Amino acid sequence: MSFTTAPQLASAAAQTGQPDPGLFWDTLNAYQRSAALSAGLELDLFTGIAEGARTPSQLASFCTASERGVRILCDYLTIIGMLSKDEGGYQLTPTSGAFLNRHSPAFSGTVAQFLNLPELMFAFSKLTDVVRSGRTALPGQGTVDPDDPIWVQFAKKMPPMIGPTTKFVASLVNGAGNRKSRVLDIAAGHGLFGIAVAQDNPLAEIVALDWPAVLEIARKNAREAGVEERYDVLPGDAFEVDFKGPYDAVLLTNFLHHFNESTCISLLRKIYASVKPGGRVVTVEMVPDDNRVSPSIPAAFSMMMLVTTPEGDAYTFKQLSDMFTAAGFGSSRIVPVPNSPESAVVTARD
Repeated sequence: MSFTTAPQLASAAAQTGQPDPGLFWDTLNAYQRSAALSAGLELDLFTGIAEGARTPSQLASFCTASERGVRILCDYLTIIGMLSKDEGGYQLTPTSGAFLNRHSPAFSGTVAQFLNLPELMFAFSKLTDVVRSGRTALPGQGTVDPDDPIWVQFAKKMPPMIGPTTKFVASLVNGAGNRKSRVLDIAAGHGLFGIAVAQDNPLAEIVALDWPAVLEIARKNAREAGVEERYDVLPGDAFEVDFKGPYDAVLLTNFLHHFNESTCISLLRKIYASVKPGGRVVTVEMVPDDNRVSPSIPAAFSMMMLVTTPEGDAYTFKQLSDMFTAAGFGSSRIVPVPNSPESAVVTARD
């Protein structure tokens, strides 16, 4: 026996060119999807299914929860495609098996803890006000306030999403062959990108820049990765602290989108002054197409910047390339990052 989900019905309606009440209904109730996913993670429901608990009774015992509650939650998770169901009970889908089962090497449950932080949820609850003003409704400068504690949570919770991309980004920084190099990692956060560079090239030395509390996490990760002796830290504001260059390369990951274009250019000019001739900057960003509505994940990221920053945005490749040119750099090229909605922009310093 098979089951047809609401998203499947909505997709079928969309293909006919008719009005889609399913899309309307699902969007109105979308908050229930994230709440159900978070509840499943908190109850360790997905791990329970992976370990063989498949019926509501078995899962209720595993999760220490009510049988009625577990049945309704599992049915809902089946409806939205996170579980499948047959006469024998519930099963993991390829997606939930990879990302939501604690035994999986790709387990990403902590990402939900960051993306559903009360601070971020509050920001979206004020979206009408934000659209009217064009600025975040969060206190101060939102998530770009100096030393905002949200970035400690980012550094702790987001590594599962970042981990699969780091080796590829490191290869863009190091190029072919190992050579002695000094690399600045701006807004290092968890430090995984810079750590991957050091692991890929035993002659690379990393200088990680971020707020002091965040750098404590990055340094811990560097120690656990065995590269602490080649991993230095530079605490402070990227716009104010002396970069202590020159550098052979600069990592600029998930940072420019927090600011308007003129602010980005001012930072890039500072970076330009710290990079050796012939060096490079590797920028990792959500990069939408010029139409700004595709691909869906990078394009939708602009909404996150609208509600959490005063003037941030998701920038197209042309916008990013023009910013680098205005700062004095040479040509830029864009490279899709495997296993990620993000792209890398590699820019030369002539």
